[in-house]
Amino acid sequence: MLTYSNFKTKKMYSRFRNGNCSNIVGYTPPTLHKGVRWFVDFTAWDPARDAMRRKRCYIKESLSVPAKKQRASEIIAALTKLLSQGWNPWVTNDESRGFVLFDNCLEHFSEYVERMDRKKTRQDYSSRISVLREFIAQQTNPIKYAYQFDVTFCTDFIDWIYLDRESSARTRNNYRVWLYGLAEFLIARKHIMTNPVENIKVLPEHEKFRKDLSPLMLKQMAVHLNKVDKPFFLACMMQYYTLIRPGEMSNLKIGDISIKDQSIFVSKEISKNRKDAAVGLNAMIIKLMLDLGTFNYPNNYYLFGPKFMPSEEKFSSQQFNNRWRTMRKALKWDKCYQFYSLKDSGIRDLANAHGVVVARDQARHSDISTTNRYIQRHGVQHETLNFEGNLIYYEKSGEDGL
Repeated sequence: MLTYSNFKTKKMYSRFRNGNCSNIVGYTPPTLHKGVRWFVDFTAWDPARDAMRRKRCYIKESLSVPAKKQRASEIIAALTKLLSQGWNPWVTNDESRGFVLFDNCLEHFSEYVERMDRKKTRQDYSSRISVLREFIAQQTNPIKYAYQFDVTFCTDFIDWIYLDRESSARTRNNYRVWLYGLAEFLIARKHIMTNPVENIKVLPEHEKFRKDLSPLMLKQMAVHLNKVDKPFFLACMMQYYTLIRPGEMSNLKIGDISIKDQSIFVSKEISKNRKDAAVGLNAMIIKLMLDLGTFNYPNNYYLFGPKFMPSEEKFSSQQFNNRWRTMRKALKWDKCYQFYSLKDSGIRDLANAHGVVVARDQARHSDISTTNRYIQRHGVQHETLNFEGNLIYYEKSGEDGL
């Protein structure tokens, strides 16, 4: 049993399981206090405040002294028994399931996701759970319990998706739909009472906000970063040439790179589609890695640590967006040009040079329709103006061209 003394010294936190409060037993023994007013008090852990909180039980002043002593003994005995059995004065039965650890709720939700029929839906939901965990890990005061999954938390998460990650309105709305479903899951299990996502409005979805980079812009960026930040230039080249997603890039390690095969191994543990795959590694990327001394670090080091240099410590993928915004400001680019624009541009240029099938395989897309969504339309293409082809118009009358 966890009493107050070892609760305090070991800094342990009790947890709710199976919707009851039998495991929250941090308390001090009930004690009688005599004075102008007699009362029995004790302290018990209040999960909402994440601290010990004092509780008093007053004894009627009209009783005689012997009667007060008798009543105090009865109260102390009753409280001691209740507290030893896990009763907590700050948590009612209706509220107790709200104090289940939120991480446990996500684990339970993940188990349901794994049982879903459609593989694509399972992968999509699993990816969103990972993104939610990433958001929580970045918070100064991350939520611990299910009851903290409220309007403020949900709004902050949706804003983070849209603003910090610079996602499109469509992506933001898709996350809202998913978060609504997670809330309904928590309501059904009585972890929360109402759906906090209901009042988060859906944004209008216009034409894709993010734009790809022109060849001139790519050259401008290359010149700039070669002068001021070669490590970040490596990250940009990785995004443009390998088409590996930022979340996957943050998990890559030195040992995943093969100079001999000119490839990077993206394991199913970090891949969005949960499949192992080898991705082609451009010779120019290898040259820049050699110049930066990338391969002087141990194989277990993450490729992009602090300041985009190899590190034993893993850094969030958000650092790519943060550094990109600084560069974008220096180059005076519009906000529609984002770090992920490098992938749009890479797919476009690779498809133009070697065909959409090659671009599809490098991007690890399941079909060409996915690849085509990355290739944006730019109106009249100048290459069409002087394209001859094989259907030729002959001006001279009577000429049959045979």
